[in-house]
Amino acid sequence: MKAPLFARPLTNVHLEQIADQFAMSDLTLPFWGCRKKMPMRLIVRLEGEGNYTVFHFSDGSQLMVSLTLKKMESRLSPRVFVRPHKKSIINLLYLESVNPDRQQMSVSLVNGDRIEVSRRKASRFIKQVRGFQQELMDIDAKPTAPIVVVA
Repeated sequence: MKAPLFARPLTNVHLEQIADQFAMSDLTLPFWGCRKKMPMRLIVRLEGEGNYTVFHFSDGSQLMVSLTLKKMESRLSPRVFVRPHKKSIINLLYLESVNPDRQQMSVSLVNGDRIEVSRRKASRFIKQVRGFQQELMDIDAKPTAPIVVVA
């Protein structure tokens, strides 16, 4: 059984608004002897490979940095990024659905990736997803301030 997360897909404008609400700043990453700033809202998921972390971005590009997944987890916004498995961190903004199964729960991301959720982390993961959904509903329910044009 597939449980959809969002009623409608998020647009780039909506992603930027949500990123602002969650205070998702830029992330400074070491890259070939220099540092690059990357907007957190563009990160779909992170994948650990030993002492390296592979970033998967919304445009399909990837970047490998020489930091462990544990170090990267401490730099990310815990309200938006969750760790469903010891080798993965996902951005809940790009979560398409949760796929419960008797044997192994998994999640589908909007870019087509499918990530397994470890049995030990499953209940905590579901709580984090539900909390995130509630925060999104609260953001959508807030009235927006009218734009005042002064002539």
